[in-house]
Parts: sequence; C-alpha cells; structure tokens
Amino acid sequence: MEAHIPTAAASGTFLVGGEIPVHRLGYGTMRLVGEGAWGEPADPAEARRVLRRAVELGVTLIDTADAYGPEIAEQLIGDTLYPYPPGLLIATKGGITRQGPAKTEYVGRAGYLIQCVEMSLRRLRLDCIGLYQLHRIDPRTPLEESLGALKRMQEQGKIRHIGLDEVTPAEIEECRKYVPIVTIQNRYSLGDRRHEETLNWCQRQGIGFLPWYPNAGGKLLRADHPAAQALAALAARHGAMVSQLSLAWLLQRSPVLLPIPGTSKLAHLEENIAAAQLKLSAEEWAEVEAAVKA
Repeated sequence: MEAHIPTAAASGTFLVGGEIPVHRLGYGTMRLVGEGAWGEPADPAEARRVLRRAVELGVTLIDTADAYGPEIAEQLIGDTLYPYPPGLLIATKGGITRQGPAKTEYVGRAGYLIQCVEMSLRRLRLDCIGLYQLHRIDPRTPLEESLGALKRMQEQGKIRHIGLDEVTPAEIEECRKYVPIVTIQNRYSLGDRRHEETLNWCQRQGIGFLPWYPNAGGKLLRADHPAAQALAALAARHGAMVSQLSLAWLLQRSPVLLPIPGTSKLAHLEENIAAAQLKLSAEEWAEVEAAVKA
C-alpha cells in the first residue's frame, strides 16, 4: 500500500438521505468508552486524540449513541470536536437503556425517545441531529408511538433524517409507513453475512447501510480462525493487514455500505482509514470470499 497519509476520501462518497455527502468510511465510537460500552475511556486523552485525528484524516461520518457509556461518547464528541468542521455528520441513536456492561433493555416509549433526542442535542452541542437512529425496535411499544415521537422531533427541526438498527426489509417497510428511513445499521462483515438480504434490499432502495462489527470483532484476525492463513496471505500480497482487507471488502461489496470501524487507539485508526486505498481485482475479491467460505 502507498505510504502517504491515509484519507477517508479514498473510500468515495455517499449521499445520506440523498442530500448529505459523507465519505463512505466513517468512524464508530462505541470502543472509545469502557468495556461493554460501560464507563469512562481507559485513556481519555487518547480518546480525544482519536476523535480529532479521525476528522483530520477525512472522516465525515461519526457514529455514536446515548447508550455508549452511557452518555460518555456523546459528551466526548461535543467536548472535543465542537465547534464542528463543515461537512461533518454526527449520527447518534436512542432507544436502548443500559444497566451495566453489555446489559441493555429496549425502550421505545414516546416520552423517553423525546428526552433521548433532547439530551443528545445538549451533549453534542447541536441544534439539529443530522441522522438519528432508533437503536432498536421495542417490541412492547407500538411502532406508531416510537416513530411518531421521532417524526415530531423531525417536524420541530431537531432531527433531519431518521435511521433504524437491526431490522429486516419487512420491518423497514412497516416503519416507512410512519417516517422516511434513510439508513439501516445492522451487524455485517466479511465473516458475518447474516443480513445479506437486507443489504441487497437497501442497495435497490438507495438506502445507506452502516455495518456494525465490520471486522467481526476481530474473529477473522485470530490464528485459530479457519480462514486466517488464506486471508493473511492475500493481505500480505497487497502489503496490507487482514483487518484492512475486510474493510476494503465492505467498500467494494456495495456502494451503499458505510463501514464505521471503531477503535480507541490512534495507530489502529490510521490503519483502518488506510483500508480505503486498498484496491483488488474482482478475481482477487472472489478469492477473499472463497477463503472465508472454505
């Protein structure tokens, strides 16, 4: 790979909601906070450096949520990056409460979601959230109530666009009866393609798809993974790492994919951004996919 400074601009551009341009390789903030998305960062100064460096390297899409910390990731973003540079889209979420490390409950009541939006605006120091995502559909609350609350916030100018997390095409269609949906955030990666149908549906609709866990939590990087050896050889052929290969695979897989790899380390951030410049032929990508399926 080329030695010059990496830039997210090399990943290309996507128009969120058909109007907000972002570089397709973004940055996710869940790993900025404590283990299990609970508590303060292990190294707050490094966390701030990572956020600033992401913007310097051309990241224009930062994904966060009120449940990261909880509240800590949003506060860090506001404290570190405000006043925001032109063209930076901060996407946040609400609808999950956190009771401890990796312990969550879904809450979609109207009053709660309205409070979520208001508090995110305050922590992020925004007048309007460019992309607000319903973190999970709450099975105990009617969709009409949850999405009606977000629609009200949209009508008041506090939300510009609305997205959904962990949904199927049928659920998206149902949600679109109440509000326009511009993005989906589902778990998806080279090593975990459980939401292939939803991705294909989003591509046909021109809806952005933010794959979370884009490196499958590092599983492909472990020596005991069946594909590890083959992927390492393919990555080495291009002077890259397997993590970079898997991010680059996402970028070429579909023009609507907007990977948001997260990290709390500056060096790892730069490695991730450099993946935008990794280009393979169609035949080589077929080799990569075959290695994972083997």
